[in-house]
Amino acid sequence: MKTLSILLLLVFATVAKAETLPPLKDGKAPENFEELWSGFDPRKEPLDVEVLHEWEQDGVVMKVLRYRVGIFKGKKAMMVAVYGYPKGAKNIPGLVQIHGGGGAGNEDYVLANAKEGYATISIAWDGRIRSETYPIDNEAKQLFWEGKTDDPRYRKTTDWGELPGFFFPRRHKNFNHPMRKLDPVESVRNDRWFLWAMGARRAITFLEQQPEVDGERIGVYGHSMGGELTVAVAGSDSRVKVASPSCGGLTPDKPAPPLCNRPAHERITCPILFMVPSNDFHGRIHDLPAAIGRLKSKEWRISSMPHRNHSNDAEYHASVILWFNQHLKNEFRMPENPESTLTLKTEDGIPSFSVTPNPSREIRSVEIYYTQQPVTGYTERVPAMTKYWRHAPATKQEGAWSAPLPLYATDHQLWTYADINYANEHAVHCVSGRDIVAVDTFNLSSLLEMATPEELKAAGVRATLEPSLVIEDFAEGWEKEWFEKGNGRKTFKLRSPRFQPPVGARLGLEIQSEKKTRLYLSLEKEKHNYRHTLEVEGGGDWQQIVLSPADFKMKDESLEVWEGLDMVIALSGGMQWDEVELRNLKWIQP
Repeated sequence: MKTLSILLLLVFATVAKAETLPPLKDGKAPENFEELWSGFDPRKEPLDVEVLHEWEQDGVVMKVLRYRVGIFKGKKAMMVAVYGYPKGAKNIPGLVQIHGGGGAGNEDYVLANAKEGYATISIAWDGRIRSETYPIDNEAKQLFWEGKTDDPRYRKTTDWGELPGFFFPRRHKNFNHPMRKLDPVESVRNDRWFLWAMGARRAITFLEQQPEVDGERIGVYGHSMGGELTVAVAGSDSRVKVASPSCGGLTPDKPAPPLCNRPAHERITCPILFMVPSNDFHGRIHDLPAAIGRLKSKEWRISSMPHRNHSNDAEYHASVILWFNQHLKNEFRMPENPESTLTLKTEDGIPSFSVTPNPSREIRSVEIYYTQQPVTGYTERVPAMTKYWRHAPATKQEGAWSAPLPLYATDHQLWTYADINYANEHAVHCVSGRDIVAVDTFNLSSLLEMATPEELKAAGVRATLEPSLVIEDFAEGWEKEWFEKGNGRKTFKLRSPRFQPPVGARLGLEIQSEKKTRLYLSLEKEKHNYRHTLEVEGGGDWQQIVLSPADFKMKDESLEVWEGLDMVIALSGGMQWDEVELRNLKWIQP
């Protein structure tokens, strides 16, 4: 019996020695950012790389592979990823790309970046791979968990063993079971975020060891949850030379204390570009000024697409690639941050905003936006996504663009910023949606300026905008307050207190077209979509339409009231916007 006990102790000692993370000191969980990462050396262990599939595509060497994250509770954790680089390349910079919740390691990023001269590893912390050549979906994940190697759809994928490393679907439903925990006490080391961040840091080690990669030139970027991880990695790993989080990495106490954005910001020394759409539900734009203020790095930029939630158009993605080109390849020089001023105290009581973009590159456009629908609570998801940003037409004088910001109230906050579109001398490749595109413009934004109701009143600001029955007059520039949705245009104007309907009002619209066609008017309410089809008579005469809520249908259900709505106007297939003329979208009083 004594011999058996000794043998068991030796086994446990061997396992403990092999573990990636050291045991807790005095049995206490890490209390701060430094303690959390103390004892983890991302270079120490072998990577045990397994190449699952390899091919060549458009002159790019492509691989789906797995590498070792570490050993946890005696079991090896492996991360699946897509890796690729231009064939024959040597001494090129490397990028780590990190997906968000519901996302996947993606060959499109690898291919697009290779066209720009990068080696890229697109990691799959949740185990999926988006690839036409070697896809791994949720079904393949399940087959892997069940060990069904004989199934033709079986694929090796990310393996967190007994740990709760998956997002959705989950391998283990009960996260609180002792088997799912690294530490026996409440600890951030038991949290999935810490596992994912370790996996991303190990991806940097993978890049360092590739013969085609210059290990001194590595960048990291990611979207949504990947944006949070980008900040965590940039704040904890000095090997990151440049970073760009998208739609994440801003809220100070997220994602899992003490693995938080606040201490990570304070430790980021590398250049960083934040992609923050104005209506994102996850990376909140109001958190941006404080995040910038916490940075140790003084080299930062912002790219904020107006009206958009949780995605960006190509010219905003292009800014990220150009940022990498500057700091990893010395092939580009990003314009300096624009200088902006919000002036509250004016002669007429109307605030004004002025922005001076850096003129080092051709400026295509400068657009100023502002809102009085601030959302500061993290749980207020729908209001965050549906803020109405009013477009303020700006005038240029001596290199500065200025615009008055008339308000409808002084007891609401005021937020404002400028979006600047620059020309580039050549197109860069980037991923937009599910396509690889080449664009020759890019966007930078000014830092959001905010004023409280107390500051507005102290400066003598007056409310000069009256409630309006006219929702849209479709005058020149009207699309600045709308945005593309498929072949339609969408707006959040109906969310603004200024455009609320009188009791019993109906909705009116006038339309003119030479062609006989259809126009689809939709009113979206959270996940419901009520639609009315307008039969346009054609012939060039103006046609007036007057509608009640009941005219908008969703299957057999009718809209009951004009409340909490977003509007979409869409054309029938084959029609172009210059073939249709609209006017007087308005509320008609009873």
